[in-house]
Amino acid sequence: MSVYRPELHVTVERGILDAAAGILRDGKDIWHMFFQYRTDPDAPSRWGHSVSEGSAFDWVECNDAVAPFGGETGVRAGSVVAHSEGADFYFTSVTKAGMSVQISRADDLDALCDDVDEDYQVDPGIRRLGDVLSDEGGYTRFRSPCVVPNWEEADDRDKGQSGWLMLAMTGEPEAPVPVVLSSEDGTSWGVIGPLEFAGDPGFDPDAEHLVAPRIIRLRDEVDAQIYDVLMFTLERRGKDTTGYIVGTLQGAVFTVAKEARHIDFGHDFTRPRSTNYTPGSVAEDERLSHAYIFGVMTDTGRGGDATAEPNWETEGWATTLSIPRRLTLQGGALYQTPPRGLPDAVAETERARMWTGLCEIPVGETGSVTAEIIDGEGNVAAVITHSGDEISLDRLDGAAVSAPLGDDDEDNITILVDSSTIEVFAGGGAVAMSSRFWPNGGTADIRITTDGAAVVLNEWYRSASR
Repeated sequence: MSVYRPELHVTVERGILDAAAGILRDGKDIWHMFFQYRTDPDAPSRWGHSVSEGSAFDWVECNDAVAPFGGETGVRAGSVVAHSEGADFYFTSVTKAGMSVQISRADDLDALCDDVDEDYQVDPGIRRLGDVLSDEGGYTRFRSPCVVPNWEEADDRDKGQSGWLMLAMTGEPEAPVPVVLSSEDGTSWGVIGPLEFAGDPGFDPDAEHLVAPRIIRLRDEVDAQIYDVLMFTLERRGKDTTGYIVGTLQGAVFTVAKEARHIDFGHDFTRPRSTNYTPGSVAEDERLSHAYIFGVMTDTGRGGDATAEPNWETEGWATTLSIPRRLTLQGGALYQTPPRGLPDAVAETERARMWTGLCEIPVGETGSVTAEIIDGEGNVAAVITHSGDEISLDRLDGAAVSAPLGDDDEDNITILVDSSTIEVFAGGGAVAMSSRFWPNGGTADIRITTDGAAVVLNEWYRSASR
């Protein structure tokens, strides 16, 4: 029996999952997840594909989508965009000579999970279309494309247009430069310019490397205005930090309305990817009201060793994606909550557990709600503590993490434990925390205690047995 493999998260059957490559939502209940992975540590990277129907938790492995071809030494992450009945895969092609952005196309999205080949072959329904972006506008080594179809006019944010937007990285790895591009058809791209900030983004773009940019557009529930949300990863001393900035992108200039904040305060969340939709899946008003992202749950930054995870030695796989987060924008801040259907999905698993509590924890008074994760041997493997104005996650390894909570944030907590993953949502979604851990013998229980003035008003526990 697999002790460490999550049941509700995307993993690879064998190998190392490096990143979410692209996400496509077909209707309200079909999710297509494309991810960058390697079949073993020394193998070239390629794209896998999993699909979940009816929820975002019941993942089935499909044929691979993109693999190295000719002189390529790997194909890396990018974006997936729907067209007609199929999809286009924008990916980074890596050769000894450099990098470029290429497209592969599937004419029938629904057929990609038919007749799954266990030898990691690319689905025969997918064909290469070739380069769409090599050297352009004086920039080279294009990679990590974020492609957004039907980007809206900057001066009329409720008006749609046929033009497309791309954010991509260029330059050498030691000095990466994010750039903004546009296209009328998704094939011919022109550089608008390097991404610049008007206003303080909350970090020094000249001193810190911003990579893996992704952008979405949301209507703020407080002021009803439409904003652009730029998500990014900062490479800091070998450890990734993920954040987002709220503002407006016009041309290549992002005007900051709210400076950078953390997307996730846990130990192991990085490089989030946004979701595109098949035509007609989601109405425009709904698309502006909320969005979905995934991220990679890994303790390694660029160049880290994923084979150090205990599950690599014992089970032959490494790294997992987070569950999808449903994003809303409220008062210039992102709120993240699990998608619908999570409690029922947990109840269908063999080992996952979920606890949700509606609490009252007065700020300024002594008191807290504590959740202890109990392993299969009856010992405490991790501790989550909500003290009113702060929530912390401690894996008992000497490196606890914490996040602030405001006075107006709701005193609720949702904890999902799925084998070697912990995901916590608190404050009505104001805080998300994602961490990997490896409890001896799996997880046996989530034990809740209170002290001081804190009380649990209502609680719900879900597992296969409860």
